[in-house]
Amino acid sequence: MHHRPITVFASSRAVLSGKITAATIVISLVSGKITSIFHSVLPRTDFPTGTPYVDYSPYLILPGLVDAHVHLNEPGRTEWEGFWTGTRAAAFGGVTTVIDMPLNAIPPTTTVTGLKEKVAAAHGKCWVDVGFYGGIVPGNVGELKELVKAGVKGFKGFLIDSGVKEFPAVSSADIELVMAELANEPTTLLFHAEMIPPIPGSVGDGVQCSLEHLAPVGASNEYSTFLASRPASFEICAISEVLSLASLAPELPLHIVHLSAVEAIPLIRKAQTSGVKITAETCFHYLSLAAESIQHGDTRHKCCPPIRTQSNQDGLWDELLRGEDSVIETVVSDHSPCTPILKLLPPSISGSSSPSSQDSEGDFFAAWGGVSSVGLGLSVLWTEGEKHGITAEDVVRWCCLNTAKQVGLDHEKGDLRVGLDGDVAIFDDEATFEVGTDTMLFRNKCSPYQGKILKGVVKETWVRGQKVFERGEGFGSRACPVGRLLLDPRKR
Repeated sequence: MHHRPITVFASSRAVLSGKITAATIVISLVSGKITSIFHSVLPRTDFPTGTPYVDYSPYLILPGLVDAHVHLNEPGRTEWEGFWTGTRAAAFGGVTTVIDMPLNAIPPTTTVTGLKEKVAAAHGKCWVDVGFYGGIVPGNVGELKELVKAGVKGFKGFLIDSGVKEFPAVSSADIELVMAELANEPTTLLFHAEMIPPIPGSVGDGVQCSLEHLAPVGASNEYSTFLASRPASFEICAISEVLSLASLAPELPLHIVHLSAVEAIPLIRKAQTSGVKITAETCFHYLSLAAESIQHGDTRHKCCPPIRTQSNQDGLWDELLRGEDSVIETVVSDHSPCTPILKLLPPSISGSSSPSSQDSEGDFFAAWGGVSSVGLGLSVLWTEGEKHGITAEDVVRWCCLNTAKQVGLDHEKGDLRVGLDGDVAIFDDEATFEVGTDTMLFRNKCSPYQGKILKGVVKETWVRGQKVFERGEGFGSRACPVGRLLLDPRKR
């Protein structure tokens, strides 16, 4: 009798449909889909002779994580990151799907032509599955519907300077045009929600334009100086602006990326209560790093919005742990790397590449902003979450189920259910490791997590029933990456 090829995973602990249970999971090696699930550990003898079978007990079987906020920077800035290194780093941490942001590649993903260039650059280089966001910038509204048809999973815009000239900020007038264009499309509109509040004498929409920073009060290598330059009022102002426009497209889902300031949470909750379709994410670094602990000149911590105080971090955790009532539905990496030299690190700090000029060394204002962490997030979250009593079910809700839903992939990703892709992370929730150059698989080994001890180790990562990574063995002898580009148009 001929048997279709399958592979079988079993464990006394697996997270299925958001709940921990014993399970045996069968994945087709033809389709890569989960074909059956049993809520017990079946013995090897229940399957045809020769069937690949592993009982991973007591390790956890998790759905592969969906990191819905990653900057892979290819083409154009591949010295910062690339599809090959970025997706290998993702696989190291149990991430089986990444959604690439529309910047900082050159060209950005603001046109169909730009998307095609990015797709061509990604071909044959992805170790996990990769989807793409489009971008909104002044003047590209005519590209948006075609980008939806081409498969982008949402659109991101900035309400403040993005840091790269090819991706300028949008004004309220731009957003109005975008909302009219996308009002009935199956997509999501995402915002980097920082905005310089109105100042005396400003008029009309000009307050949204990126203004020159006032001279910082304090030394530029002190983190407190940088933090004071990006106060919570920037986030509150930007979110208020987005909400003031929401009625123009009431069926269009809105999303606030990398929410940092707890002061903005009541604003979002009030809007949700009144029926506005708006959600928010936060990031691993906002839940694990605090301003009080950042050393002078350690620009590995620079990002925008900034890492805030310990009390702010505690407030983010309090909100997350409200469960289904939380306005923060997802936790992502916002992996935004660059070359070490652009971080302007002093030689005394790990990750410093070469001597920088005395004037700019450790300058939080001159350094590139972004935290490198793709592939470390699950362990970061598990380590910090232990202090707050989180469960594996919480992690799956924040990093798998809800992130897949956010990008319209919940019909194939983010859960262990019959019919979904066989994307699996085998997680040892007791083991620890030190973050070093051998555990940061992204291109540039420059991260604020370097030297930290993290709890929780991904033992294996599987994409559609194929093992792509094993701790201790790496990527083995596999010659070709198995990741797919997720370009089917969103249905909802």
